[in-house]
Amino acid sequence: MTDSSLEPRLAKPAAAPGAERARVDARAALQRLREYLCGQIIGQQTLVERLLVALLADGHLLVEGPPGLAKTRAIKALAHAVEGDVQRIQFTPDLLPADLTGSEVYRPEEGGFRFQRGPLFHNLILADEINRAPAKVQSALLEAMAERQISVGQASYPLPRMFLVMATQNPIEQEGTYPLPEAQVDRFMLHVAVDYPDRATTLRIMDLARAEAIAQRELPPPAQRLPQETIFAARREVLGLTFADPVAEYIAAIVDATRRPAPYSAKLAEWLRWGVSPRAAISIERGARALAWLDGRDFVTPEDVQMIAPDALRHRLLIDYGAQARGVTAQACVEELLSRVPAP
Repeated sequence: MTDSSLEPRLAKPAAAPGAERARVDARAALQRLREYLCGQIIGQQTLVERLLVALLADGHLLVEGPPGLAKTRAIKALAHAVEGDVQRIQFTPDLLPADLTGSEVYRPEEGGFRFQRGPLFHNLILADEINRAPAKVQSALLEAMAERQISVGQASYPLPRMFLVMATQNPIEQEGTYPLPEAQVDRFMLHVAVDYPDRATTLRIMDLARAEAIAQRELPPPAQRLPQETIFAARREVLGLTFADPVAEYIAAIVDATRRPAPYSAKLAEWLRWGVSPRAAISIERGARALAWLDGRDFVTPEDVQMIAPDALRHRLLIDYGAQARGVTAQACVEELLSRVPAP
């Protein structure tokens, strides 16, 4: 739906030519980035879009799916196309917090200790199979994601201004894994579920893999890397979109329905054990803004909210044990939620 009441009612003052050109350039640059990523990550358009949403909304991404579905390739392709550095961290049961954050190292020539930075001090972090590390390691990552800093001893060290964590987890294997704490899961803006491609897409993937083998390189570089300043400019534009009060109230109602589900649905009242935090509302709002901006609009609609809500809520809902035993999933809860909360 595109209700005219959701569009800006008052004409905005004309922007300066330079500012207007900057807006056009930022949107065009992100569209080129999207085209490049879609060309390198075949059959995972949703993953590509959510990766761009997280980039524009300054959030983090939790990606869940079977092995071999281009989760690692996605963050590598983004690193190829954006000015910045990438670091892949393979999470294992024997990983230590210092393996992520870094540690104080004694320098004999200086007669003292100096902090040696760990792999978290990069722009793009791929936390591969994050649920294989114990809680103390996940807690180290939690501070980095939530506060954009690393604390070692009595000192704190800021992380780069552009800092995005894309964590992956395998839903198939359970042996040797540790469930992510609710506090850490809540720090992820979106939880994206990826699935197998269809038959035609599999053929295209085979063709791409053969072409890369012939060229003896995994990922071709883009025509031009996207400067970080362009991303920061795009983020400012996203935050400046028109956001009508009815849409904001719609998000608040969705979040409220997870906490007090009885007035909305008897099923939800039976299924849900705990609702979502205010961070979920912020994630939905930021994600809806980013979707609208990527679509070339300067206002947000309820459809934007409905598109991003499943990924913003899926990992934050705590389902009752009895409902889980009957096969009720978080996706089913989100679908029931969106069908019961009236849209403006």
